[in-house]
Amino acid sequence: MGANLIGVSTVTADTKTLSTYIQDRIDEFSRSQKDVARYIVDHLDEAAFLTAEELARRAGTSSSTVVRFSQALGFEGYPELQASAIEEYRATVGGEEGGGGRMLFSFDHSEFEASLGTDHSNLEETARKLDQSQIDEAVAALSGANQVVIVGTDQMAFFASYLRHTLSLLDIRAEIVTSTAGPSLQRLGRVDEDTLLITLSSGRSHALLARAMKLAGHRGARTLAIADATLSDAVKKADMSLYFSSNSPSFLRSNTALMALVHALAYGVYSLSEDDHSDRIRAYKLK
Repeated sequence: MGANLIGVSTVTADTKTLSTYIQDRIDEFSRSQKDVARYIVDHLDEAAFLTAEELARRAGTSSSTVVRFSQALGFEGYPELQASAIEEYRATVGGEEGGGGRMLFSFDHSEFEASLGTDHSNLEETARKLDQSQIDEAVAALSGANQVVIVGTDQMAFFASYLRHTLSLLDIRAEIVTSTAGPSLQRLGRVDEDTLLITLSSGRSHALLARAMKLAGHRGARTLAIADATLSDAVKKADMSLYFSSNSPSFLRSNTALMALVHALAYGVYSLSEDDHSDRIRAYKLK
């Protein structure tokens, strides 16, 4: 292999974790392999304990792709990649425990407890991966935008609508684009240099998001990507980005942290000028 990995070779000063090694080589992989790569990097605490079939299902691809991805990294097969993932996970957890932390996941409780416990961990993980400068920049962009266009398809369409609702309470004009149907594309067509374009994505980004980002670039609009994949195409092309963790033991990704992030952004905008918003919010609460 081109680098020494924890769990594969002796640890040296030049040793890379599996996550770092994947990030360094992300541009070398096929589209399906990138889906596997992104899932492992952003969900290591799950991926370390998933079978190849389970990992493929979570990443939206096939088990053969997982095996080929493992071999592309230089492993003999998936078991060797998994061993490296487990080693990195244990090293991370050991560091947290040494600092008074605790393991994010346990594996001996009911499905109900596992779901709630994972959502709690998603909030912690999201808070850890965001820094204040990212939040401040996003809040400032929201509060100063003449127009906000929010793009989100499928399940993200709900959160696009909810974000528009929270912004409307703060008297911020926002429109949503949720499909390639005529009315949605007409709203997208109104993007200009005074617009803040926000994309919401979970898993592989929809082609509509790439189209929206490209249009925003041509028209000089600022862009904010909110995604559960730090290596997603939308994040790479955006001026600003915010990450949320969507780990889940279920058959669906968790959106608990995304909802909390939407609330936090709205509250950040409100806090910039509470006096300007207080009467409007008070009137809303009385309804």
